[in-house]
Amino acid sequence: MLDICLLGTGGMMPTPNRFLTAMLARLNGRLLLIDCGEGTQVTMKLLGWGFKTIDVICFTHFHADHISGLPGMLLTIGNAGRTEPLTLIGPPGLQYIVEGLKRIAPELPFSLKYIELKQQNTIEISGFHISYILVEHMVRCYAYRIDVPRKGKFDLKRAEQLNIPKTIWSKLQKEGIAYYNDKEYTADMVMGKPRKGISVIYCTDSRPIDSLITFSKYADLLICEGMYGEEEKKQKAIEKKHMIFSEAARLAKQANVSRLWLTHFSPALLEPELYLQNAKQIFEQTELGEERKVISLYFTE
Repeated sequence: MLDICLLGTGGMMPTPNRFLTAMLARLNGRLLLIDCGEGTQVTMKLLGWGFKTIDVICFTHFHADHISGLPGMLLTIGNAGRTEPLTLIGPPGLQYIVEGLKRIAPELPFSLKYIELKQQNTIEISGFHISYILVEHMVRCYAYRIDVPRKGKFDLKRAEQLNIPKTIWSKLQKEGIAYYNDKEYTADMVMGKPRKGISVIYCTDSRPIDSLITFSKYADLLICEGMYGEEEKKQKAIEKKHMIFSEAARLAKQANVSRLWLTHFSPALLEPELYLQNAKQIFEQTELGEERKVISLYFTE
């Protein structure tokens, strides 16, 4: 099971009714945070999942509404009793920017590990499989995909046919390799093909480019920006490198995702519900993001 919480839905600046856009994922008690704008620790406190077990913070880009809350967040994580290293992931220049912000949070009881995104790969931390692509914004910006893979089924008959000792079956399933009487056994001998896992996409501050469709294919949840709800704001969205509701919905439909949450609303978009139909008429499984909106995603097979 993977728990997802949309901590806030605002873009550019927090407002009395909206925190800035950020996402929190929980897997086996460990936490992953994407983006950390001003006030993120406040909405996290209201959520109540805690701070100590945040193992990784990912940044889409370095505009202030996505990173300015980091110094306070680091201090709060430290005050929660964390001593293990914390991993930060983001575009090139991450360490330079964080070290500057950290001047007002100089004494932390844990170290920071930096991963600056330069070439495509997958990063595995605390069971989260993190992949990313470059998207189209005013500055270098990434969308993230969080996957929780699922192993294939254990083939009991095959294990018996190969005379694999029962005492190592569990180890073989969990670790992929086991030894018995100096003989090596590997998971491919008894494990079926991997089954469908769980996947979540987080994309803010981008135009709806083709690579996002491929990247988001068959995801269980796409959390995507809808900076503006009005169709007449499309030209402004193009100029500012954002999306309107209908563009996000079309992306979700083309990627064949299970559901879409719209987020990163303009401060001027006071009533996004008035424009929800602009998205739902294209992709019915569209919902408006809300502060601390939570969903639990399960393996389907």
